[in-house]
Amino acid sequence: MSGARRRAIGVVGGSGIPGIFEGGPRKSHKVSTAWGAPSGPIEEGEVGGLRVLFLSRHGVGHTIPPHRVNYRANVDALLSLGAEAIVTVSSVGSLKEELPPGTFVLPSQFLDFTKGRPTTFYDGGRVCHVSLADPFCPDLQRHAVAAGKAVGTPFAEGKTYVCVEGPRFSTRAESSFFRQWADVIGMTLVPEVTLARERATCYACFAMVTDFDVWAERPVEAKEIVETMHRNADRMGRLLAHLLPTLGTVPTCACAHALDEAGL
Repeated sequence: MSGARRRAIGVVGGSGIPGIFEGGPRKSHKVSTAWGAPSGPIEEGEVGGLRVLFLSRHGVGHTIPPHRVNYRANVDALLSLGAEAIVTVSSVGSLKEELPPGTFVLPSQFLDFTKGRPTTFYDGGRVCHVSLADPFCPDLQRHAVAAGKAVGTPFAEGKTYVCVEGPRFSTRAESSFFRQWADVIGMTLVPEVTLARERATCYACFAMVTDFDVWAERPVEAKEIVETMHRNADRMGRLLAHLLPTLGTVPTCACAHALDEAGL
């Protein structure tokens, strides 16, 4: 992230997040990309004087399932409008007793168990191997930790997110397997995080625990997830309202150099 004041920060999340805009969204952008259409229009507004671009990952009315989200178009569209960093909000299930519903998690690693999604911008014409050893922007994470503490919603840090294809939930055997290696489980982190790295863009994921995954005996219910999401929406809104204005003048990090040694 550059030391100069940013033109914009991209935010990807659910339908409740646009409420963070001061005075409401000011513009709505319909964007086309080389990868097709993004999930929906990108809403533009301000938070603490910072230009923010919001995209609802699952479209208006939550009509796009996780395995059908056009992640390449979403990332490309945000960057085409000037986003120089992307923060995302995702609902996840918990794989650990110490992460009950309502916990906010800041993943530092991920496991990819998706199956049929386009995962790269480099499908031909150029070979590119980006490093994902440390997938998330350390500057964004540092500011997120500070914002969480400031608003009384601290993050559980240093956790591993296992991303599955969806839209179904896990079997008991899968859930028991995943909890040996990860802390939370979701369906949307990959390939968002890898695509941001391929564009040398800072990226962070703010995960909200909505349920205990099925390892905890009781089957996961979509109704329970939606109810917990709604209860957490105000807390996440307050956190973003505090966090986003602090991202206008973030010191330089290594994300901008992700492609320096990635080509062959």
